[in-house]
Amino acid sequence: MSDLQTMTFGKALNAGLRKAMADSDRVLLMGEDIGRLGGVFRVTEGLQAEFGERRVLDTPLAESGIVGTAIGLAMTGFRPVVEIQFDGFVFPAFDQITTQLAKLTNRHEGALSLPVVIRIPYGGHIGAVEHHQESPEAYFAHTPGLRVVSPSTPNDAYWMIQDAIASKDPVIFMEPKSRYWPKGEVDLSDRALPLHASRVVRRGTDVTLVGHGAMVTTLLQAAVLAEAEGTSCEVVDLRSLSPVDYGPILDSARSTGRVVVAQEAPGHASVGSEIAATVAERAFYSLEAPVLRVSGFDVPFPPAKLEGVYLPDADRVLEAVDRALAY
Repeated sequence: MSDLQTMTFGKALNAGLRKAMADSDRVLLMGEDIGRLGGVFRVTEGLQAEFGERRVLDTPLAESGIVGTAIGLAMTGFRPVVEIQFDGFVFPAFDQITTQLAKLTNRHEGALSLPVVIRIPYGGHIGAVEHHQESPEAYFAHTPGLRVVSPSTPNDAYWMIQDAIASKDPVIFMEPKSRYWPKGEVDLSDRALPLHASRVVRRGTDVTLVGHGAMVTTLLQAAVLAEAEGTSCEVVDLRSLSPVDYGPILDSARSTGRVVVAQEAPGHASVGSEIAATVAERAFYSLEAPVLRVSGFDVPFPPAKLEGVYLPDADRVLEAVDRALAY
C-alpha cells in the first residue's frame, strides 16, 4: 500500500537523510553550517537536534579536510555523507576525491570499501554570484571509481539519497539547487527504480529529449510547447551520470529516430557529449538526423544578470528540435 506525501525537493532530501540515519548509526553527516543552521538550503535542518552533534558535524571551512576525514571514517566502518556548500567550492577537495576516494578501493584490489556520499548543490537559476552556479558533473563522471547521480524530482531525491548512502562505493550526489523548492509527490513506501536507472518521464513519437537534474523540467516545458505545434517529444531523465543506463535512451532513439541531449554545463567534453556519441554509435541505423546537443556555452558562468542568456531554456531546446526535424 502506497504512502504518498507532498513535499519539496529539499524536504524530501531531509526525509531521506533522516531515514538513513535512523536505520543505521554508522551514517553521519559532515559539512559547513549543516548542524545548528541546517545548511545553506536547510536540507539538514533539524537533524542535529534529533541525532546529536556526534552524528551531524559542523566542520571548519576546509573542503579538502572534510573529504579527507570522511575517507578515514569510511575506512573504519562509518558511512559519512559530506555536504559541499556550493558547487564551486568542491575544487579544494578535488584532489582528495579524484586521487584518493576514487582510487583506494582499486588500490586495495577490492578489499576496501569507501561508502562516502558527497552532496553537491549545483547548477544555475538562482541568481547567485561567482563560484555558486557551477555544473562540474563531467569532472566526476570522467573519474573511474566514482558513481555520479542527479535526481530531478522529490521522489527521486528521497529514495536516491538513501540508495547512495547504502552503496559500498563512493557516490557524487549532484543536487540541482533550483529544484530545492518546487513540490512533488513522494511515495514513502516504494522506491520504484534502482539508483542507476534512467527513466522515460514523457512519452512521444517524433523526437527524444535527454537530460538530467534541473534540465528535465526545461525539457518537459519544451515538450509541452512542441506538442502545441504538432510535434510529439519523448523525454528521458538520465538520473545517473556514471554509470549511465542506456537502455531507455537507446530504445527511445530507435523509436523516434531523432535525439536532442541538453544540459546546463558547457558542451565541450561533457556528459552530453558522451550521451550523444554513444547514441550515434549504438543506434546509428535508426537515426534520421544527427544527435544534437544543447548546453551552456564554453565560457565561465556569467554574472547573475546574464544567466538567462547562458542557461539553455525551452526555446533553445525547441530550436534544436526544429533542426532535427528538418533533416
